[in-house]
Parts: sequence; C-alpha cells; structure tokens
Amino acid sequence: MRGDNLGMRLFIFLVLVGVFSSVSADGKLSSDIRISSDSLGYDLQYRVYAPEGMRKNSELPALYITDGQWYISRGELPALLDREIAAGNIEPVLVVFVDSRNPDNLQQNRRNQQFFCNPRYVDFFTEELLPTIDKEYATSAVRDDRVILGLSFGGRNSACFGLMAHDSFAGIAMQSPANSEMVDELRFQYMAQEKLPLKFFMSVGTVNDNTQAGRQFMETLKFQEYDLTYREVNEGHDWDNWGPLLDDVLYTFFPTE
Repeated sequence: MRGDNLGMRLFIFLVLVGVFSSVSADGKLSSDIRISSDSLGYDLQYRVYAPEGMRKNSELPALYITDGQWYISRGELPALLDREIAAGNIEPVLVVFVDSRNPDNLQQNRRNQQFFCNPRYVDFFTEELLPTIDKEYATSAVRDDRVILGLSFGGRNSACFGLMAHDSFAGIAMQSPANSEMVDELRFQYMAQEKLPLKFFMSVGTVNDNTQAGRQFMETLKFQEYDLTYREVNEGHDWDNWGPLLDDVLYTFFPTE
C-alpha cells in the first residue's frame, strides 16, 4: 500500500514537471536599442525578441519586421511567439522589431520615406542592421534563415526587399501590401524578373483593401512557380485582418520539422 502511494506521488510529480516544462517558454523582449545609420544619415531604434533558452552557439532563424512598434503593441506578437514556441508549432526564432519612427520624436513616422523601394533603407538593413544582429545574437547568417515582414506600405517594402535584397532575405511576408497602384507596379517588376530564390506569404482583406490587385499579384507569383502561401480574409485594411494571420506567417516560415 505504501509502495502504491509512493508510486502515485512520483507519477503526479512527473506529470506536473512535464506540464510546466511544456507551457513555460517566455522569451525576452529587449528595450529600445538605438542604432546610427550611415546609409540613412540618422538614428533608428529596434527591439529584439529572444526565445527562452537561447544558447550562445545557437544558429536561430531571424524574422525582421518593419513597423515593429505596431506588431508589438497592436499585434501582440511577442505573446504569440511564446505560445507557438511552447506548443511546439514553430521552431525558436529571433525577431527584430524595427521601429519606423524617429527615436527623438516618436510623432514623426518615417515609413513613407523608408518603405518605397528605398535603396538607402535596403543598405541600412544589409550593411548595418543584419551584421549588428548577427554579431550580438546567436543567429544564422544564412539568407535562407531570414524573413522580412511588413504591413501596408511595409508589405510593399517586403516585396521591394525580394527584388533588391534577395541575397540577404529568402522569406518575403506581405500583409495588405500598399495600395492597388503600387501592387500593380510590383507585379510588373516581378513579371520582368527571372524567378528569384524566394518564398512568399501574402494576405489581403476583402473589405476596403486592395483585393483585386492582391489577387493579380498572387496569380503572377503562382505563374512564376514561387513557393507562396496566400490568404484572403473578410476584413479590412486593419488589425482585424492582420493580427489573426500572424500565426499563419509563423507557420509558413518557421514550422517545426
């Protein structure tokens, strides 16, 4: 009888250990980190999400996000990352939330200058930000392990990076990219370009979003036989559209094997 009780207590202990170890995966979100850009001629700031238990000798994939401040405050992406990593749905990933605002005046948003296929913004990423992250964190320096994500004008920026920075990024994620005219322009640019070594995620809403242009861009990418995940949702050009699709972005690029 005593042995049975001891065995039961041991079983309960092991179950509890398993439960708590499986649900605890709180990553660390840094405070704002300032970086001075020679390419742009001004300072920027960013925050970094590092998954729990990251080791110095890790070679983590990295997700870079423009308008990063919104993906933290509105998209609540750090909490989603914790949940999906803990559940084993995605592999641990380092995430760099790049703030589009002037760090000395947060009312000044520079996205309209940065996100329009701006070669200086591309140079900031490829020549300044990426080397800094790879030096400071245990990330993979292989292009196949890097993804760029953005919404609206930031989605256009992601497509621009596909054309201009594919030596540094293999994953291109676009949520409601820009407006119809800009998406058409991007579509023509990709049509004129031989297939690049890229993987895509693209989503659009069906309510006051650039739905038709997004569908045409999607068809162009499919015709060129790109690896593409495409989503349409019955929402508008807002976080009711973008937020619920963030797990799809993560599943597309960072699924567990």
